[in-house]
Amino acid sequence: MVDYEAQIKVLEDEMRKTQYNKATEFHFGVIKSKIAKLRDAIEKRQASKKKGEGFAVKKSGDATVVLLGFPSVGKSTLLNVLTGAKSEVAAYAFTTLDVIPGVLNYKHAKIQILDLPGIIEGASKGRCRGKEILSILRSSELILILVDALYPEHYEKIKKEVFDANIRINQQKPEVKIKKKPKGGLSIGSTVKQKLDRRTIESILRELGFNNADVVFRSVLTIDQLIDVLEGSRVYIPAITIITKADLVSKEELVKLAAQVKPDLIISAEKKEGILELRDLIYEKLKFMRVFLKEINKKPDMDEPMIIKKGSTIRDICDKLHRDFVKKFRYARVWGPSAKFEGQVMKSLDRELEDKDIIEIHLS
Repeated sequence: MVDYEAQIKVLEDEMRKTQYNKATEFHFGVIKSKIAKLRDAIEKRQASKKKGEGFAVKKSGDATVVLLGFPSVGKSTLLNVLTGAKSEVAAYAFTTLDVIPGVLNYKHAKIQILDLPGIIEGASKGRCRGKEILSILRSSELILILVDALYPEHYEKIKKEVFDANIRINQQKPEVKIKKKPKGGLSIGSTVKQKLDRRTIESILRELGFNNADVVFRSVLTIDQLIDVLEGSRVYIPAITIITKADLVSKEELVKLAAQVKPDLIISAEKKEGILELRDLIYEKLKFMRVFLKEINKKPDMDEPMIIKKGSTIRDICDKLHRDFVKKFRYARVWGPSAKFEGQVMKSLDRELEDKDIIEIHLS
């Protein structure tokens, strides 16, 4: 059997020995493309084998947030403080052996929080059910990366496992249009100035099987981002990095940790410090906004807004209310920030709404 892992190690060792610069960019592009192909081969080989039981997780609420970290980082304590769930807490590793859900009710939003089993190094390769745990991240809207104040070195290890699981945190998906064709070679265009030279781009495309294609770039890409786009199996999810157990180290040590890890927040779930700020940050990162529904000839219900994501349209509102509303839609009347005047008639389902809009749907 071909040892793909050994081949990857040889290529990675070669990269470590080579300094990256403009002169070696082409070489790095070829090596990274080959590594991507080998990892894809490993994935296909593993997928063909018998799969494990996996974790059964039913999504609910307006969004799903997952707690990710090494064992005993304080995930269960944080879940209990945020949601009032009853996840078992103990002072030893691997307390949580299943996925424990809870619901955070905040600013009218119902946010599902999932306490995942702790991961370890090698999780992305399947150690201690790591693949199954990391796969849950792919269907979430937000990842909370928890780093124990006593073990800041875990942060880089967690990021590597997430990256190797083809999950890209706090990145926008690059805008690239690729159209394969039967012949004619490569046609490459760009609406922005690329940092990668054409030779490097072409080598990566060909290495990953794109010998005949029309490619248009609308984003500036690195080698890794171009490979991600061509592989096509990546997901892009926002994340919040949190240092936990702040009560176990001195203030001087916390200053050093903040400089080293650069967290979004430092908390102590045990003492409930930083929890209100975390709730605000979760809400903000999920890009929620509120719209108020109004029945015809009645006052709007200003006590119970509908929670939707920024950038949502009238179509999204209709879909959320009833599956037949889009088909029966005639127009909507809108009051609030997105309307030019009170009660403006909007006939397009694709019209975007804004936070605190009031909407009245008219159906045929």
